[in-house]
Amino acid sequence: MRFSAASVLAGILAFVGCVPTQKPPPPKLTEHPHYFLGDPYEADGHWYYPAENYALDETGLAAVLPDQPGMTADGELFDASALTAAMQTIQLPAVAIVTNLENGRQIEVRVNARGPADPGRLIAVSPRAATLLLIQPGSAARVRVQLDTMLSHRVVDQVGAPKLDIKTAPRATVLAESLPPPGTSSTSRGTATVIGADAPEVAQAVTPERLPEVIHAVAPAPGQLWLRAGQFVRFEYANRLAAKLGGLGGAVLHSREGRQQVFAVRAGPFATVAQADAALRRALAAGVVDARITVEEE
Repeated sequence: MRFSAASVLAGILAFVGCVPTQKPPPPKLTEHPHYFLGDPYEADGHWYYPAENYALDETGLAAVLPDQPGMTADGELFDASALTAAMQTIQLPAVAIVTNLENGRQIEVRVNARGPADPGRLIAVSPRAATLLLIQPGSAARVRVQLDTMLSHRVVDQVGAPKLDIKTAPRATVLAESLPPPGTSSTSRGTATVIGADAPEVAQAVTPERLPEVIHAVAPAPGQLWLRAGQFVRFEYANRLAAKLGGLGGAVLHSREGRQQVFAVRAGPFATVAQADAALRRALAAGVVDARITVEEE
């Protein structure tokens, strides 16, 4: 039997086509931590305007970050087993004290990512941070977030951002956690130590990139869910904004900061997270772009 050259070539090509080809492995991600602020951006139909803020102290709702590998906004590898978090507008990296107001558990996290996309959430914490705070994935917990001013400046300096001329007293902390040695699997974790509010403290000289797992126990203060919509120095502006909230029960609160009168707009309270989320969506749709969910004792 004779075979033409064309038929032999066709057979070879057919055979080669049957041999499975291996895809090249994805490129290895390399960490390059750096200072990051970024331009205004849109997420989930809402605009965010990043700005430096080393004195942030706010209440709101916390979500849990998904366990997905990748790079954070400031060039770090995401590690679901580390105490990290995402916030929408502050400088990165930063160190924040997160208190679960529902149970009084309090930890420090390294804020190194942008998020959450949901405008109704103040912060999203890593799965490990959520475990220590007793926040279930898919749920929203009432939290207070306070930036640690000194440590936030320190971590910014560590990644090479221009130094700011500030004078702060050394902050004491408690280092009571046995962390897994470098290079071990992320499943090998130490056991977090719960420290009472009156525990003795020791000075921390260097801020590690991987924060120690120390849980402070403070008094729970779950409060109520409200919608804060803006703050003005003139009543007519506040009253005009309150009218935009329609049936949400918008009201103007009067207070004084030093010699300055302040008129704040809020609505609520709301019995559930779902109700607060619905009220926020209505406020944003009405053009109240600065509306946010807060937790207040009242």
